[in-house]
Amino acid sequence: MLRKGSGIRHTGGPARANPSGHIEGERTPHRERLPVREWRGVGMVGGWQLTASLCFYAVFASTGFIREGFGLSGFLTGIAVTAVMLGYTVALAGAGAAVDAYGERPAMLAGLTLLGVGMVAVAVAPTYPWLLAALVFVGMAYATAMPATNRAVLVVAPEGRRNIAMNVKQVGVTAGSGLSALLVTTAGTNGDWRTGFLVAAAVAGVVALAFGWDYEGRPGSGVLSFPDVHGLLDVDGYRGLLLAGVFLGAAVFTTTGYLVVYMQDSTVAAAAGFAGATFAGVQVTGSVGRLAGGAIADRLPGQADASALVLVAQAVLTGVGFVAVALAGAPVSAAVAFLALGLFVLGFPGVYYACLTGLVPDDEVGAATAGGQAAINVGGLLAPPAFGYLADAIGYAVGWYALAVVALLAALSVLPVAKS
Repeated sequence: MLRKGSGIRHTGGPARANPSGHIEGERTPHRERLPVREWRGVGMVGGWQLTASLCFYAVFASTGFIREGFGLSGFLTGIAVTAVMLGYTVALAGAGAAVDAYGERPAMLAGLTLLGVGMVAVAVAPTYPWLLAALVFVGMAYATAMPATNRAVLVVAPEGRRNIAMNVKQVGVTAGSGLSALLVTTAGTNGDWRTGFLVAAAVAGVVALAFGWDYEGRPGSGVLSFPDVHGLLDVDGYRGLLLAGVFLGAAVFTTTGYLVVYMQDSTVAAAAGFAGATFAGVQVTGSVGRLAGGAIADRLPGQADASALVLVAQAVLTGVGFVAVALAGAPVSAAVAFLALGLFVLGFPGVYYACLTGLVPDDEVGAATAGGQAAINVGGLLAPPAFGYLADAIGYAVGWYALAVVALLAALSVLPVAKS
């Protein structure tokens, strides 16, 4: 909820007694206020997500510059992606538990502040090992994002608009990623990609201050405990969604990690500026895919099962998109294929989380989301180095075809939830 229950911090106006004797504009003692469900709150959470993603995905947008600046092979470029995903993954359980215990606001403030510190660390890293350490730190800071923002959406989303609100928030991921591509590419083509990371750090600091002023959130349980993993695994459909998350994570993080490198280094042979613009364009189509997926899911009957139906379709179409990328052989055709792929490979997370959170009570959303994001991250940990190895040893086409198969396996994993 937002401060003073109105969406804005209360700053003026005389206090008035209402018929019950309470003073308007002040808290009712010893009573928790009901969440304020309004689109302004969704927009505020989405803005936080945009800023966090601007920082996190700057790493993926800069893979081409990192490869050139540190003289890396395709495999070692993939290890850089794995480093940020490793930090992200190991911190998720703790982040989810903290969100459930203390509420989303403290986690969001701490996460964005630490992301700013991580951006500075990447910008000043003198060697590849130091860069890897900085990337692990960035990933750990970003671990607060999904558990906290998913909980925040449940606090502020208008009634009956859970799916579309979740996807509006998720547009912050693709919008932030697209802006990071433009930021890093612009800095890189001007001779210093590291400057883009310093700009992202400054933006994170400003937004953290603004968010802390205007957003209050909902208190947690007050008890910090390890997530009930066994209880979550016993929930019908949860295991299938975790398996799908591994496959979908492999697809999305390999795409974002290698798009720019592939456009520049393969037979496509695109210029750095064109590759960066394609990356940014894919974030735009991914945003469209998220909004469309959420709107469709809200119009279907049911909650988790409706989201699952949309998720199956997105996974199948992702597989088709990877085949199109493998067949493209020129800058323009490759860009078109990636833009179409973006609709689905970047369009799934909002529907995925809506499906996941629809299976569990609201007081377990942080832990359930952390589990789902951890599954996605496992795919992100394993797939990029494997893809890079295939690209070095055999060629990129084999890697894209393999990802098409992975996307179809994700669809099969979600089917039992869609049929429930």
